Amino acid sequence: MASEIIRGAGLERYYAERETWAPRPEPASGSWDRVPVSLDGNGRAVARVAVDGLRCASCVWVTERVLENSPGVSAATVSYATGRATLQWDPTVTDLPTLAGRIAALGYRPRPLTEAEKPDRDLAARLGVAAFAAMNIMLLAASVYAGWWGEMEPRYSALFHWTQLVLATPVALWCAEPFFRGAWVGLRNRRLHMDLPIALGISILYLHGAIATLLGRDAYLDSLAMLVALLLAGRLLEARGRRRSAEAALALATSVPRTARRETASGLETVPVEALQPGDRIDLGPGDEIGADGEVCEGSGQVRMALVTGEAAPVMVGPGDRVVAGAVLLDGALSVRVEAAGRNTLVSRMATELEAATDRPVEPSAADRIAPWFTAATLIIAAATFTGWWLLRGPPPALTATVAVLVVACPCALALAQPLAAAAGLGASARRGLLLRSTEALLRLERVTLVVFDKTGTLTGGALRVAAAESETLRVAAGLERYSNHPIARAIVDEAIRRGIPLPRASRVQEIPGNGLSGELDGEQWRLSGGGPGEVRLIDERGESRTIRLADQVRPDAARTVAALKNEGLRVALLTGDHPDIATRIGEAAGVDEIVARQDPLAKAAWIAARQAEGNRVAFAGDGVNDGPALAAADVGIAMGQGASSSVLVADGVIATESLGPLLAGRRAARAARRAITINLRRSLVYNILAVTAAVAGLVNPLVAAVLMPLSSGLVIWGASRVEARVRREEK
Repeated sequence: MASEIIRGAGLERYYAERETWAPRPEPASGSWDRVPVSLDGNGRAVARVAVDGLRCASCVWVTERVLENSPGVSAATVSYATGRATLQWDPTVTDLPTLAGRIAALGYRPRPLTEAEKPDRDLAARLGVAAFAAMNIMLLAASVYAGWWGEMEPRYSALFHWTQLVLATPVALWCAEPFFRGAWVGLRNRRLHMDLPIALGISILYLHGAIATLLGRDAYLDSLAMLVALLLAGRLLEARGRRRSAEAALALATSVPRTARRETASGLETVPVEALQPGDRIDLGPGDEIGADGEVCEGSGQVRMALVTGEAAPVMVGPGDRVVAGAVLLDGALSVRVEAAGRNTLVSRMATELEAATDRPVEPSAADRIAPWFTAATLIIAAATFTGWWLLRGPPPALTATVAVLVVACPCALALAQPLAAAAGLGASARRGLLLRSTEALLRLERVTLVVFDKTGTLTGGALRVAAAESETLRVAAGLERYSNHPIARAIVDEAIRRGIPLPRASRVQEIPGNGLSGELDGEQWRLSGGGPGEVRLIDERGESRTIRLADQVRPDAARTVAALKNEGLRVALLTGDHPDIATRIGEAAGVDEIVARQDPLAKAAWIAARQAEGNRVAFAGDGVNDGPALAAADVGIAMGQGASSSVLVADGVIATESLGPLLAGRRAARAARRAITINLRRSLVYNILAVTAAVAGLVNPLVAAVLMPLSSGLVIWGASRVEARVRREEK
């Protein structure tokens, strides 16, 4: 039983600290033998799993302590933000299924990261109830207010008051429970945060409403219901923005083929890629995906390495060259000696990097930083008010003044200052083509000091085009390539069609494995082959060659966007896996000063981490599977909407158009939102100072205080509505 495990581990303090009942135990789910488990330098096993059902900080605490006290476990950490646990244990003492069982026995649900999470509908249900109640209470309140001038009969007034109280009760006692729980956890951990004054404000408003209803007075419970509904809506959006899923890592893992053809003494055998060992040799033909990292020992051919380099152009490989799992052999034949397979391949290590990056901690908001001081000041002032009025006038005036102080000091405007302004910023950014996932991403974008672009598909359009070729050369080459689906062939044929060149029909066309193709046209023998980075050579039967230059074209607005970013004082860099010559050409055309080429996916992430260590806040824009680690490592990762699905999943935002302009527009929206948040916070603090001063002096009674509270929120809403106007002014 869970209680026996907890008491046996000496963790009885859990029962004193928990603020909600633990869920009923469920069987440990998932195929644990398929969860990636690695070994560190000391021979200890390391794995990461998801844990569902964690409701509070004490849940995390007891889970970590029980795991750390389990036989063979050397370390266990649990992230409350992402619900993921990192476990380290001695494989000779215990195993992952046993540890998963320990978690399940506590009442939580462990599962592999690749297994779908059961949806948590609790917060959405609370929001639905609060919104329903708020709308009905507001209708009833409007009738009561209208009765002030129409002399409503007392029985109807009482009916409306009691109906409001009935509707407000589940809002205060159940819908607002997350705020009370957060306040209690904060107090248990000796920490004041925004949930405490919110909980106090909700409590005071409800108690005042209940007493006012009993006395037949106006209760102003519409303010309570609307406050809870708005705060729950903000929390639901925030929770969805913070949750990062493992789909990107799963997409990377599934990009590797399941089987490979392994050479044996008796011939070839088809085996799962997990069965490959270093030193094995695998055979590949045209169209095959490579199942392991390794070195070419025989044969030659063109390999599409977009998974690693992000480049559309294939790479010519031969004996001595290295290839990676997930790459595709377009033509030719290869025999590859395996160097790394399964979880040790570059693709698998990229997936691991992505998973680790999703647990990045979230920075506290400005309201969170102010909350401890605000809360402490409110409590001190309320206590001093009660004491002062008690000594001067007695208990009734003291209670009235104290309630007024607590009501006017309710931090609804302070709590809404960031969510409302940030929501306006997210909307302004989305209308201009940049869809950001969360408030945190928007505000981090405003603080960026270095913008880094990938090349192919980001600064450029991503498809090969003919940059330079004579028309006659293009005509012959298109005649040879007209039936091929190779990316280079399509670029040559498309350019010939664009120029209006009639496509001839070559005869006796043959593919030369790893060396292009040959055929007969106009009574002459021709051969097409690669001539280096971005070049194709057309060679006639006399050995004379003509060159066709291929290139990925810079996006039309790339130079304008880069110049605007630099004018704002930002550094701009190009980070690519492509050849230095090509990278330099594209970078110079776009106006980028800092160009870094020949970077594989993990090297890109390491380069970004090095810049962050220097104090930079980095935004990275990319589009390919190979950009996943860099997108996750950056402070803000921006994916091109037309790029790989895995890059879209792991990014903080997506550019939904075929231009880079939305990145600049998003930064302007972020700056406008940040300014609105600052102004809202200042207005809220000024309001609270003036209103609390008046309440302390006895100039504001609780009823007036309840009316002033939504007015302060209205001021915050008006400030947030100015975000769009500020963005438009900057665009002029």
